[in-house]
Amino acid sequence: MLTTINPQEVQAWANQIEENIALVIVGKTDAIELLLVALLCEGHILVEDVPGVGKTMLARSLAASLGCKFSRIQFTPDLLPSDITGVSVFNQKTNDFEFRPGPVMSQILLADEVNRATPRTQSSLLEAMEERTVTVDGTTYPLPRPFLVIATQNPVEYEGTFPLPEAQLDRFFLRIELGYPTEEEEHEILLRLQRQHPIEQLTAVTDQETIRRMQQVIKEIYVEESVRQYIVNLVRATRQHRDIALGVSPRGTLALFKASQALAGIRGRDYVIPDDVKTLAINVLAHRIILRSESQLRGTTDRDVIADLLNTVAIDLEK
Repeated sequence: MLTTINPQEVQAWANQIEENIALVIVGKTDAIELLLVALLCEGHILVEDVPGVGKTMLARSLAASLGCKFSRIQFTPDLLPSDITGVSVFNQKTNDFEFRPGPVMSQILLADEVNRATPRTQSSLLEAMEERTVTVDGTTYPLPRPFLVIATQNPVEYEGTFPLPEAQLDRFFLRIELGYPTEEEEHEILLRLQRQHPIEQLTAVTDQETIRRMQQVIKEIYVEESVRQYIVNLVRATRQHRDIALGVSPRGTLALFKASQALAGIRGRDYVIPDDVKTLAINVLAHRIILRSESQLRGTTDRDVIADLLNTVAIDLEK
């Protein structure tokens, strides 16, 4: 059974959440829009930026706006996988083991400075991100829905960091950067936070049933054949580019397709246009490629390569 598409309803829903988050987060409208794209597609977000630009507050503001349970994990080198997933503890009263859930049993999970933990601990998030379950001592527990991981990481050249393995990077639906605020935005931050932090007054503007319905609605947004072919051509070009050692997997193709549907809905359309794909390509694809070592030595970045492909891969509108 097809879900009735009402793009104006999706747009109004998204605008309401964006305006609510904007009561706390000054600027960053593009980042907030990308958060909603990931939410609608049931994906996860990797935020790569320096400390202090509002990554944690952005996650808290989203959780408060959605009325979802929020948990935060501060990743450190001595963090254990059980600190994330939970542990079975022997109860002397019942003479049996009982499961004590970890912070992953939430709906909006902030994995703060995820690349400061060891690879073994980082990988403990893989099952939760992909399967929406956690397994402890042979028992599998489902995670609540919606479930969204927002992982933050400092730039990899910082000391004491462990680069995320390719398999885990590929699990992140989008990678975004926040960047420093403009001069005017920084003045506005000072005014807003002078007496009380606005996060304390933030209330929910939607509910979980509406979120699930919106997630179904965007799946029905129309993608014309030429746009689908453009997505495929763009991804396949990453597997042939001279600067790329490992191109984007089919998971990335599907992610770009779904993200384009969500962005079209957020912007009030029931069809995808090529500009939707172009807007999202760097955020969806760049972290999924591995550059050749000689390209990295020349200072080429993954974002540069995807930007180059956007300029060279054409779309055939006659299809």
